[in-house]
Amino acid sequence: MSRTLVVIAAAVVVILGGLAVRSFAADTGTLPQEGQIAPTFTLPNQEGQPVSLDSYKGKWVVLYFYPKDMTSGCTLEAHNFQRDLDKYQAANAVILGVSVDSVDSHKQFCTKDSLSFNLLADPDKKTVQEYGSLGNFAGFQIANRNTFLIDPHGKIVKVWTKVAPSGHSDEVLTAIASFEKK
Repeated sequence: MSRTLVVIAAAVVVILGGLAVRSFAADTGTLPQEGQIAPTFTLPNQEGQPVSLDSYKGKWVVLYFYPKDMTSGCTLEAHNFQRDLDKYQAANAVILGVSVDSVDSHKQFCTKDSLSFNLLADPDKKTVQEYGSLGNFAGFQIANRNTFLIDPHGKIVKVWTKVAPSGHSDEVLTAIASFEKK
């Protein structure tokens, strides 16, 4: 019996981390649109410290929602953001990752994978839903893989849905550079 549960749990982790993540059913909530002021929030980071979107006025904010800590797709996406962190800092940008996982789960993910940017815990799913990114997978509510680029004035300037984790950091950097040229 316990071996069966382990196999089922392992299958769920693989599916959550893989391409199947891209086909989640949408839940309630409407995606904020480009041109809108980004909905504000305050959520705890991996250290349990409150992080508020309002505190990043004057900076570009890459607000990315992802399904599950320590799964393959989410790890790849986080590693790519970490790899490019110096480029984001040079562009006056911060990265904020959000999932419905707990502070403790985020802390483990950051420690295990040497992530130095903020991962925000939204176990109540309020912010995930406010950003139209709440999805269902196998009976569990999780965050869909969506990203919002917020300009230094707090306005959403680009929205990506059903993100492919492998090249996404490059897409975001390209978008920031194109908006900077305008």
